[in-house]
Order: sequence, then C-alpha cells, then structure tokens
Amino acid sequence: MDYILWLADEYAFDKVYQGLGYIGLPALEREQLLRQFCSLTCLSGFGAYTIYMLFSTFSFYVFFDKRQMKHPRFLKNQIQQEIKMATDAIPLMALLTSPFFILEVRGYSRLYENVEEYGWTYWVLSIFVFLFITDFGIYWIHRGLHHRSVYALIHKPHHKWIVPTPYASIAFHPIDGWAQSLPYHICIFLFPMHKFLYLGLFVFVQVWSVLIHDGEYFTQDPVINSAAHHTVHHLYFNYNYGQYLTLWDRVGGSYRKPSDEVYNVELRGTKKIYEKQAQEVDALVAKQGKNRVKSH
Repeated sequence: MDYILWLADEYAFDKVYQGLGYIGLPALEREQLLRQFCSLTCLSGFGAYTIYMLFSTFSFYVFFDKRQMKHPRFLKNQIQQEIKMATDAIPLMALLTSPFFILEVRGYSRLYENVEEYGWTYWVLSIFVFLFITDFGIYWIHRGLHHRSVYALIHKPHHKWIVPTPYASIAFHPIDGWAQSLPYHICIFLFPMHKFLYLGLFVFVQVWSVLIHDGEYFTQDPVINSAAHHTVHHLYFNYNYGQYLTLWDRVGGSYRKPSDEVYNVELRGTKKIYEKQAQEVDALVAKQGKNRVKSH
C-alpha cells in the first residue's frame, strides 16, 4: 500500500491536504499519522468498491446464469438490495482495515521489495503459503460466524441471499466482512512476502469472492471450493465454509458435495428442486433443534 499511497499523495492528496489551510484547518504532512489514516481509509474504500462493482458487473453479464433469477427464493429487487448492503458496509470495513495498512506503510510488516532478497523459488512458494494460511483462517472465522451467539447479529444478513448473484460477494454486515478479511492482513506479519505479489493476491481474493457467488459452475473438482460448493453453503448454511479449497471442510466435517441438481442448469431453478431443498433445510433445522435439546 505504500506505493499506492505515494501515488495518491503525489497526484491528488497533496493538493487536498494543503487546501485545508484555506478553510482554517492545519495542513497535514505526508508522514503524519492522521493524514495516513484518512488517506488509507479513502483508498481502501474506493478500491474495494471499484473492484466490487467492476468484477461483479462483468461476472453478472458474462457468467451468471440469469435463469436463477426465476428461482422462487430469488428476492424482489435482489440485485439492488445486494449492492446497497455492500455499499453501506464498505466505509466501515475500510475504516477498520486502515490500522493494518498503517502498520504496513510504516514498515512493521514483513513485506519486501527486492525479489533477490529471498529468490524466485520463495516468491512462488509464498503464493501457496498465503493461500494455505488464509484458507485455514477464513474457514474457522466463517464457521465461527455461524455460531448461534453471533450468527443472527453479524452473519445472517449475508444469508439473506439464498440464491446469490455476483453482487452478493461482499453484501454483508461490515464486521462480517472485516472479520473474514483478517487472515489476508495478518499473514504479512507472519512471513515475508513481496509487495507487488501481495497486492496482486489481495485483488485476487476479492475477485475470487465474486466468482464463488456467480452461479456458474465451471468445475466439478472436489478439491476446489467452487461456486457450486458455495451455492450449497447458501442453501443449507452449515456446510462448505472454505474459501479456495474443500480441505478444511473435510478436516472439520462440514463438507457437503453439490448434488446433481446444483450442476444441472435446467433443474436448479425449478419449483420442484426448490421444494426438495426446502424440505432438506427443514429436516436439518429440526435435527439441530433435537441435538440442542439433548445437549441440555
């Protein structure tokens, strides 16, 4: 983020902060903490919204199966609702994320600039380490957000979208989005990572969040946590919490293989399949209720 902050300072923010003197406020220098915090909050919010709208819109018009909009559980004006929820959440998410960026630009992370410092082999290896660590962290955070003590308050808004579109990718409570982003920020304090590689992966994870909500099932690979697997999560709630892989769902006993109806574009939006899914959800809820009674 230090390069992005420098570019923003050089071509935009210097004039903005110097202009504060004209309205009676003290001009802020580049290295001042308050200025960096305000700048990074604006940059992260603007960046998140831009990536969200660009890739969600592209995915919606290029990949998303519009027949799903006829599904009985697809809400009236759902896309507008998804965009509004995401737009409302982004400012607070940006505000909460800025402290991590502050630590990064002030040199407290383990980001580095010169590839030769660790070599190309490590550069490639760090990609897999990043994906492994963040997948592990997101799985347990996401699963924790389904705990009944916090689910209704924080994570339930995202599950309003039973049949999600790409615009549902960050349509959730701001604390929910911030909590699930924590592994991305924490990992650069745990092991060295190249600055530009980290920026690229940070964009990648946002794009991936769009792709697993786009309703287009390009792969039936049981290892990849595809849109089909995430569709199962939105339908049945307590399965497939992972981000990229199904590994941690298998380890944690929460993996559920997508049914043939999920992959079949002719069936998955029909009333018959919806009724079958509704019966399965009711059965799961009833089973969970019985288990809670027994546990007491």
